This record gives sequence, C-alpha cells and structure tokens, in this order.
Amino acid sequence: MTADPSPPERTVDLQSRSYRITVDDGRESFFALSIEDAANDDAWLMSDTVRALESMR
Repeated sequence: MTADPSPPERTVDLQSRSYRITVDDGRESFFALSIEDAANDDAWLMSDTVRALESMR
C-alpha cells in the first residue's frame, strides 16, 4: 500500500492553543497542546507538550 501524493481537495486552517492544566487542587500540573479545525467541532487533537505551534515558528 502506498500513500497518495496528491494534495487534499480542500485546505483547512488549523488553530493551536497551549494550556497549563492543574489538577489535585494545584499540586500537579502539566502542559497540553490542542490542534483544532475551527469550522468543525468534531475535528480536534489534544496532546501533552510544552509549546503552541505558533511559538515554534
């Protein structure tokens, strides 16, 4: 099986946000990254990380 090298039919503008999430009444915290399609509430990905995409450019 090979990947199709043709470009997608539509371009999607993605947004990224970084979060510091605190739990256990502030005793524990971690960083997370959310990547979202603003036009589709069901299209998002969240992962633990330390920087938003915009900060890496």
